[in-house]
Amino acid sequence: MIPFLDLKSLNAHYGEELKAAAREVIEGGWYIQGNHVKAFEKDYAAFCGTKYAIGVANGLDALRLVLMAWKEQGLMSDGDEVIVPANTYIASILAISQERLVPVLVEPDASTFNLSADHVEAAITPRTKAIMPVHLYGQLTPMAGITAIAKKYNLRVIEDAAQAHGAEDEHGVRAGAFGDAAGFSFYPGKNLGALGDGGAITTNCDETAQMLFAMRNYGSHQKYVNKYIGLNSRLDDIQAAMLSVKLKQLDAENAHRRKIATLYLSTINNDDIALPAYHGGADHVFHLFVVRTLHRDKLEKHLSDNGVQTLIHYPTPPHKQEAYQGILEGLQFPLTEAIHDEVLSLPISPILSDDDAHKVAALVNSFKP
Repeated sequence: MIPFLDLKSLNAHYGEELKAAAREVIEGGWYIQGNHVKAFEKDYAAFCGTKYAIGVANGLDALRLVLMAWKEQGLMSDGDEVIVPANTYIASILAISQERLVPVLVEPDASTFNLSADHVEAAITPRTKAIMPVHLYGQLTPMAGITAIAKKYNLRVIEDAAQAHGAEDEHGVRAGAFGDAAGFSFYPGKNLGALGDGGAITTNCDETAQMLFAMRNYGSHQKYVNKYIGLNSRLDDIQAAMLSVKLKQLDAENAHRRKIATLYLSTINNDDIALPAYHGGADHVFHLFVVRTLHRDKLEKHLSDNGVQTLIHYPTPPHKQEAYQGILEGLQFPLTEAIHDEVLSLPISPILSDDDAHKVAALVNSFKP
């Protein structure tokens, strides 16, 4: 069996370093908001090219806390609109609606599945206050166009960078450094994954950062003194220590992902299967390698029957989820709905071998609906 993602083997690659880091935290006796968190925040900010990184409990909280802070700063109010791609993972939508803001869903670009500037501009209303580009599957949204529109209409930009750790444009600007703030997830399966849950916010804004350092900690900078209505959403020191170990290898692991993706792109040749758009740069870190076919379920079975595990990202779009019936009910997004009906993610990881990738490609080529 070729697994979709073998986390046990992936983390075994770090073996003794992870154990040593965990031992250091355990023996240090400081487990929340200690030096390991501070060190990781400093290193991750430097990695992303931002002034600040604020460790939080998970990726959803990262997005939600940014919106909370902007409301606290008077930059947004209940009922304001946030433009977001209709085909994103539901966490993007949850962050908006949980802060009593209105998600305005728009169709993505047909080739990249990311937001396009034209679609964003067409969705702007007098209530629009922010844009949330999602770097889906690890590919950067074309941010020059998005940020230009944001400047034109005086809108905030919050990047959902949960799948794009380390992706960078042709100028070397990384995911997390384009917008006013960004949210990252360190869920174990991410390109930079913890051994549990975790997340981070990046920003260059002093006021927003200082507010977020408090808001993740019950709204408190000083114990028992609560300045804001905050959350309990803190990155644990033990997870920060794990992430610090793995951050050192992130660029190399992303390069391996691109190598596997390039192998797939050069080897898979099946008229019934559409491959992802990729032009060879570092703007894609291939958190996922997603193909598209009208015969998705048959392809999934063909690969499973031949020992290849695949996953669907994602089977149901947010506006079709039960949680949003009565809120987003009745909306129609033909491209988004087609994407969710037709996409299938092939195995890709820093430890997937060329031989296994060739086997996967050969099986995809042998598929006949």
